[in-house]
Amino acid sequence: MTATGTRARTRGGVGESAARPDGGLKVRGEFAFSSDLWMEGMLWGATLRSPHAHARVEAIRTEAALAVPGVFAVLTHEDVPGVNAYGLEHRDQPVLAHDRVRYQGEPVALVAADHPETARRAAALVEVDYAELPPVTDARAAVRGECEPLHAGGNTVRHVRIRRGDPTASAPVVVTGEYEVGMQDQAFLGPESGLAVPAADGGVDLYVATQWLHVDRSQVAYALGLDEELVRITLAGVGGAFGAREDLSMQVHACLLALRTGRAVKMVYSREESFFGHVHRHPAWMRYEHGADETGRLVYVRAEIVLDGGAYASSTPAVVANAATLGAGPYAVPNVAIDCHGAYTNNPPCGAMRGFGAVQAAFGYESQMDRLAEAVGVDPAEIRVLNGLTQGDHVATGQEVDSAAPVAELVRRVRDMPLPPPTGTDLRSLPGGVANTTHGEGVRRGVGYGVGIKNICFSEGFDDYSTARVTVQVVGDAPVASVHTAAVEVGQGVVTLQEQIARTELGIARVRVETADTRVGSAGSTSASRQSYVTGGAVQAACREVAAELVSRASIASGADPATLSLDADHVVDLSGRRVASVVDLLGGEEVVERTVEWRHRPTTTLDPETGQGSAHVQFAFAAHRAVVDVDVELGLVKVVALDCAQDVGRALNPGAVLGQVHGGSAQGLGLAVMEEIQVVDGLVRNPSFTDYLIPTVLDMPPMQVDVLELADPHAPYGLRGVGEPPTISSTPAIVAAIRAATGLPLARVPVRPEHLTGT
Repeated sequence: MTATGTRARTRGGVGESAARPDGGLKVRGEFAFSSDLWMEGMLWGATLRSPHAHARVEAIRTEAALAVPGVFAVLTHEDVPGVNAYGLEHRDQPVLAHDRVRYQGEPVALVAADHPETARRAAALVEVDYAELPPVTDARAAVRGECEPLHAGGNTVRHVRIRRGDPTASAPVVVTGEYEVGMQDQAFLGPESGLAVPAADGGVDLYVATQWLHVDRSQVAYALGLDEELVRITLAGVGGAFGAREDLSMQVHACLLALRTGRAVKMVYSREESFFGHVHRHPAWMRYEHGADETGRLVYVRAEIVLDGGAYASSTPAVVANAATLGAGPYAVPNVAIDCHGAYTNNPPCGAMRGFGAVQAAFGYESQMDRLAEAVGVDPAEIRVLNGLTQGDHVATGQEVDSAAPVAELVRRVRDMPLPPPTGTDLRSLPGGVANTTHGEGVRRGVGYGVGIKNICFSEGFDDYSTARVTVQVVGDAPVASVHTAAVEVGQGVVTLQEQIARTELGIARVRVETADTRVGSAGSTSASRQSYVTGGAVQAACREVAAELVSRASIASGADPATLSLDADHVVDLSGRRVASVVDLLGGEEVVERTVEWRHRPTTTLDPETGQGSAHVQFAFAAHRAVVDVDVELGLVKVVALDCAQDVGRALNPGAVLGQVHGGSAQGLGLAVMEEIQVVDGLVRNPSFTDYLIPTVLDMPPMQVDVLELADPHAPYGLRGVGEPPTISSTPAIVAAIRAATGLPLARVPVRPEHLTGT
């Protein structure tokens, strides 16, 4: 409010690129991550892990470890006080192995000592007698029942069957292909870590980097044999997640050691242990058949998809559902027949990773769209424009797309962006040029496209909600709004967004977001691109209840119609912007206005078990990429020259953060396309380090032109649409399509390796 009485808009609200409260700390190296946790007198925990992919555990001897000076406890499965099992969807994974180990790296014993090196040395002294068993490593053979069952129900975690229209439909143009996706790691920079502190009431306080506080609490309490109220979890600084922190890692282990020793226990994984201590992206095998008319318009899609879930279920059932329901892609297809299986094997466990099933399917269906374009003689961009979903169309499950679906527009936008100039003579602009391995001989350029579809929020009737507690009080001489949720900040900016929403709804400049913990109701997981939607919705709703109370007080005091009043710049104002009352006066100095809201999005339904039909998803998001690559066909080296993106975000609540998500997601898609893969041979991981598992650096990421569409979804808070996952989905197939265009090779597997390009 200015001196002349015109209305002043509270800065830092929705729609602005508000600064992150943790940004400066991270740039200066002052941010406290979970690995920085410390308590006087704390002990250090270490884990003994199986060296075998599959074996019987015949005996465990701990005497030598217990004899090491400085060791306070050595625990095995016999020391788990509750139920020795946990899991996101099925509690099929032991806290500590007892009769059998099902993957390399499975935890077998725990040690607490007064120094981390002492704990590690003692863990190595625990003696375990193993009887090795043949590992089950072929996911397709596992779901066909050709292998020993690894769990009581067999080796199929879940089978989702999609049938829409005529499953036997025919078409004049048919293209088929088999495709594979390797095992990608989330490769976050902050390894698993946390601090467990025993409490006087017999419970435990856990400070940990995670993605889902309340589900962690449920699983920890179950294993410890405690009421959930006795397990209190507070979020510690998270150094990246991308899905891998949805499952438990060291949470129960640290708590077990803390309760046994009566001392605080800290655990920090090494980089190698991190590779064994969390789930990865599911490797996939896919067979697709696309039928179309002579113009390229799709008539049918038939597909078989097998996802390797590894030793335990984790979130495989939901990943299978996503791969199946989104398996026809962002295209209008009248006839669909898709079968997707998730398998148990003795390979490393797989679960959530950015894109969550849609990434694997997109590599299959987008490769097929390029083959179809070639078969009918049209441009790869045009085949996507011709078949792209629009609002009012139905996806493979029969669900109507009832908000914007600008697939054709996204493709046109990336197609029409300026192309990069030809490669110059600077070696750094050539594939392998930085390492001086090429001088331009045999370098060819290619252009490729990729489009992706992703569901937003949890699906299939899951009770998906978030809880927000909003408080307004006077601190000093000004009102302060406090927001408390259990929404986990993993780098995506949900803390910033909560501040922005509070400023927008309450018109209060000073906003404080409390540390996420289990003292407030659940916010669900930071996954499925859902936190802006559900926690944003909860904070918005709670703020509006607080605002309604303040407006009501101002109305009573002034006699003004409450419908004509709103909050702005720490005051209640009327339609003309005239101040009616200050928030400070309405609170009377000492009083607090507080509201807690549990907020849900519109409901979804389960899938029909026979046909896979149903309105299983809340919202759909779309992105398109155009990739430009230079390939040295003699050396098998690839340089991604440009990776341009167009994405509909509904409404950009924080435009700067949106661009960050698009760039980051595209980088992970680039990694899957040309470099990232966990190498597993006979169930054993061969490259558990950043020396041998490569991720893109600043030298690998090209310039990006990003076109952000804002086509509001009328069903979502502020019209937003989840942002984080779609760019990961469409970037990989776009890059591989560009490599195909440069080389003429079919390239049916990612990541693309040099030997795939040179035939060596």
